[in-house]
Amino acid sequence: MGGSASSPLDDSKCAYIRGKTEAVIKNFSPHYKRQYTVAFCKHVQDELEQHRDSQSQFLKTKPKAEAGTVLYETELLHFVEDLKKWKDRYVVIKNDYTVDCFETKEAYLKGLSPKYHIVPAGGKVLTSEEDYNLLSDKHFPDPVGSSEKEVAQALVQLPREFPVYLWQPFARHSYFCFQEPEAQRQFSAVLNDCVRHSNHDFLKQTTYEVEAFLEAVQFFRQEKGHYGTWEMITGNEKEILSNLVMEELLPNLQTMILPKMKGKRNDRKRAWFAFVEETYGLVQQQVSEGLSTLKEECRDFAKSLEGTIRSDMDQILNSKNFLAGKIKATVSEPAQKCCTENIQPFLTSILEELMGPVSSGFTEVRSLFDKEVNEIIQNFQKTNDITKLKENVDQLMNLPFSSVKMEPCYLKVNLLQELLQDLKSRFKVYHIDFVVQRTQNFMQELMENAVYTFEQLFSPSRQADSAKVATTIEKVKLRVLKQYDYDSSTIRKKIFQEALVQITLPTMQKTLASTCKPELQKYEQFIFADYTSVIQVENVYEEILYQTLLEETLKVIKEAAILKKHNLFEDNLNLPCESVSSLTDLKTPSGSAQTTPAKKPSTARVEMSDTDTQSEETLIVTEKISWEKDHDDSKPSDKEAVISVNTAGNRASKNEEVITDISEKQESLAATLTKQKVPEENTALENEDMVKRDFVGDTETELTTKEEVVKEKVASGTENAFRDFGVSPEKELKVHEEAVEEKVTSENKTEEVVEIKLTSPHDNVVEAEILGNDEMKIKVEKGITEQLSQSENAVGTGHTVQILQTDNVIIMKF
Repeated sequence: MGGSASSPLDDSKCAYIRGKTEAVIKNFSPHYKRQYTVAFCKHVQDELEQHRDSQSQFLKTKPKAEAGTVLYETELLHFVEDLKKWKDRYVVIKNDYTVDCFETKEAYLKGLSPKYHIVPAGGKVLTSEEDYNLLSDKHFPDPVGSSEKEVAQALVQLPREFPVYLWQPFARHSYFCFQEPEAQRQFSAVLNDCVRHSNHDFLKQTTYEVEAFLEAVQFFRQEKGHYGTWEMITGNEKEILSNLVMEELLPNLQTMILPKMKGKRNDRKRAWFAFVEETYGLVQQQVSEGLSTLKEECRDFAKSLEGTIRSDMDQILNSKNFLAGKIKATVSEPAQKCCTENIQPFLTSILEELMGPVSSGFTEVRSLFDKEVNEIIQNFQKTNDITKLKENVDQLMNLPFSSVKMEPCYLKVNLLQELLQDLKSRFKVYHIDFVVQRTQNFMQELMENAVYTFEQLFSPSRQADSAKVATTIEKVKLRVLKQYDYDSSTIRKKIFQEALVQITLPTMQKTLASTCKPELQKYEQFIFADYTSVIQVENVYEEILYQTLLEETLKVIKEAAILKKHNLFEDNLNLPCESVSSLTDLKTPSGSAQTTPAKKPSTARVEMSDTDTQSEETLIVTEKISWEKDHDDSKPSDKEAVISVNTAGNRASKNEEVITDISEKQESLAATLTKQKVPEENTALENEDMVKRDFVGDTETELTTKEEVVKEKVASGTENAFRDFGVSPEKELKVHEEAVEEKVTSENKTEEVVEIKLTSPHDNVVEAEILGNDEMKIKVEKGITEQLSQSENAVGTGHTVQILQTDNVIIMKF
């Protein structure tokens, strides 16, 4: 691309730009190649060790929306720079968060290409002419601007009262105009969402290629004395690398172009912005080609190493650990000294400043969800219309993408810009936008998960009794809110951890650069020759610095959680769920089994619900966590988590099984359970064969089992005493520090498994409770090795109950 007749880019300038771009790509390439093989090796390691994300959550994760989903469309006025005129345009924004401007709505519906395609990465959205002029002046390095006496005039004359400006550092600025303030507000809110996602959605791609690229950017900038990469991480790989090129180009181009500019100030500004835009386009084209070639080379090289990496993984890890020990022996002391003197004293105050606005934003999201669901309840109570209810629930699913409704939540986090001003001088942090926008993206994701979980738990079409609909919605809402509170705490702690490290790490890197980095080269000798491409000294060094800071940041975050600041939960606390009685009307959706945080169970309780509907059974397994701590009476002593297992079958009538007594040392247990049908609300797991839930307790004490006696007492009574699966409240079996495996096998060969992992914080007892309308407590003595099975003369469908010795596991099968 050469310069046109009216372009400031003549052939000599184009050649200069190409040369500088090529030089940047050439200097960047070695960093990328090294980081690519390191990241690929880590990827293979994770694959071999089957590493999984250990972050626990309770809300269901909403599946990714189909590409091309339209989020917003409208007619507006758009300023066409080439024509210097305002034109009517039809704007469409899809879930890739780019902006397409079509000539007309008909052109869009016919599938024609847009007139303009805008990628708003790095942009800022403004709604006043004054704010736009201030920002554009700030980025216009006019050598005579400070002395010129000229009345400021608008770059673009507005045809209507309500403008929206999209300013971008290197790309063409965009101007839109509206007749009504509400339309202006809606479009500006959507455009802000586009900027945020364009800046950070690249970071959500957890691939080793993305990891390699970001590490390469960090080392490339460190080589030039720049520590911290926040300001560069906007957009995708092509945009980030193009920004690196522009960072080097602009100072030189200013001296080449600006002195020659003539005319009024606005004329010079237009000429400068046009020059920057054209330069950026030229750079992006060359970067795109160079990056594509570079990635292909790296992929081919990584593929050639894959066999060695897989076969020698143990030796690679041993070599890396040995190297880390050598580097740590040298680096640990100065790193700890830097941390103690320059960072640690400020971590608590920085965290305090972070917690307020971030927590306020998440609280606002919670309140918005609560408000919207309350409106659904109120509307249904007025109309009693199931069809309208379904429409309202469907509309709730769009809440995370309603930019206007979500905007007040996002604005709460913007306060960070003001509160963290002091960091700019101490830690050289100038781009708090990174923290703000990442937080806002997390807020939107959590709202998506909340409404999706609500939809999975509540289905208007399954509500047979309209009188109970409002109550059911309220129960679902409360359940979702409690899950939201836990997930909010987890995500916020992640945000605080990332922010604290990213704010303070550049200080440590810069402080140690002159003393520690020059010594790194001598450690190359400790890497075995075959592994020099997958183990890099600079990476091991950076990991040591990172871990040093991470330990300190986790301490202050843990202290805040212990003090319950801003409703943060401790890591070892689980979600307090509703009692089982409040959830028996709710269904548990398909795919509801989720990772849960570490737990300390002492009692497992199983409740069998009983209703009048046909062909369904629901088993609700509740973990009731209760323990005593002699040294801390203030800790919560009772926690519950609930899962539901639906057993589908065709049963025309009730079935009963008789529970018979057994004495000590007997090997079999006959049990009678009365099965009754449950309402349609409990049918979400139809055709599902398995739901698994692990409740992991304090792993410091392993439970062992000694062979002893099992004794069961069953009180006599009528058949009615066995309603709700006929559970007797007087049954007791004692368990001494061991989990057991219980199998309940149905005659119709359909099996459904609930797997519960139990440990005990006590040295004596683990209790498992099974509850129906009556209650059966089971305490199993230490040392169970016998199999307890139902006698052959059981009445009804012939369900079998088995309790087997298994390490810390109870398995119940129907």
